[in-house]
Amino acid sequence: MRESKVAVRCFTKTGRFFMLFFILHGCLTGHPVYAQEVLQWQQCVSEALQSRPDLAAAEASLQQAEAQKKITVSAERPQINASLSGKRSDSTQEELESASTFSYGLSASQLLYDGGVTGSKIEASKEALNAEEQAYRLASSDARLSLRRAFLELLKAQKLVVLAKEIEQRRRENVAFLTLRYEAGREHIGSLRRSEADLAEAAFEVAQAERGVVLAQSQLASALGRDVRSILVAEGSFAVEELAEKSPDFPALAKEHPEVLQFEANTRSARYDLEASKKSFFPELSLNSSFGRSSFESWPPDELDWSAGFELSLPLYTGGGTKAAAAKALGVVNEQISRSRGVYLEVLDTLEERWKNVQDATENLEVQEKYLESANLRSSIANAQYSNGLISFDDWVIIEDNLVSLKKSHLDAQAQLFVARAEWTQAKGVGLNE
Repeated sequence: MRESKVAVRCFTKTGRFFMLFFILHGCLTGHPVYAQEVLQWQQCVSEALQSRPDLAAAEASLQQAEAQKKITVSAERPQINASLSGKRSDSTQEELESASTFSYGLSASQLLYDGGVTGSKIEASKEALNAEEQAYRLASSDARLSLRRAFLELLKAQKLVVLAKEIEQRRRENVAFLTLRYEAGREHIGSLRRSEADLAEAAFEVAQAERGVVLAQSQLASALGRDVRSILVAEGSFAVEELAEKSPDFPALAKEHPEVLQFEANTRSARYDLEASKKSFFPELSLNSSFGRSSFESWPPDELDWSAGFELSLPLYTGGGTKAAAAKALGVVNEQISRSRGVYLEVLDTLEERWKNVQDATENLEVQEKYLESANLRSSIANAQYSNGLISFDDWVIIEDNLVSLKKSHLDAQAQLFVARAEWTQAKGVGLNE
């Protein structure tokens, strides 16, 4: 029995480190050590920025918006076209000779005035680009939360394996202790069988925790944007750091949230589209010029044709289409205004809820730490009392079960606090690269 207690002390002091090392290096899953990959949080962030498909899709949408802005801006710049053609004709009639004709030309046009339609469309495209930039920030923020949850889940799963092994070892020692008491006639068979059942449950929880590590590894690989699964190890701790914010300014945070800014940009873009629709009633004036030769038989041509002029057009009747387009644009503006206000209120509520969750999780962890401290103390006292016959088995096993339960609750509280902080960060719209 004395040797067993010495072994327990060695395990609790140094065995935990080696147990964690071997667990994280695949001894429990049967994988070779060299196949494992240890990842820190910043490594995960760097990889996710390059590999996540949702970020790649958001970036592609941003590129489309940039290209669309350039397309819109090109309408107010000179439009130059060049042409060159050649043709050869012949006939089966002998009296007709074959002939070759060529033509070339260069034309240019410049928009001088269209009532500001093009200018409004350009501003609308700029705001649309701004909206896509905010959409990318929003996608990055969502990706950060997804990645953070997966990273924390793997970290928690790894720690749970270590905790489950500790509990199993403690249950095994209890079985050995109860066996000695039963053989000495100081405890009945029911107590021993209960202790053996506790050991079986602890062994099951070890296997369950190991399977949880494998699942968490797969989920982290997906969060990183990896197609291939591998043995991943999350390197980090649940050490609590005090938040910088004391009393957040929720309205100010909500106004700077990327989703709110996205809808505000969409609203401004819709307003510019409305202006463009209204200005389509104005006349359009453009300058045109060209030079070239429409038909010649040899190069270089001996003649040159040229022209220069202007073109003025004014829409008089379009069947009601122009007026309907303006009415539609007005409807889009009203829709975007209402949706923007709704998004602002949703973001504001989310910020307040997530901040409350952080406060609750912080205080809950403090409570769980006090409970765990008291449970460890009670367990030490109860072990001594039970060994001396001062308390019954039923009282002793209740205290043991309470200690095991509080150890699990403490780990859950640690993980919940870090998840709550990750959700608070996402509620503020912080992206992966921020």
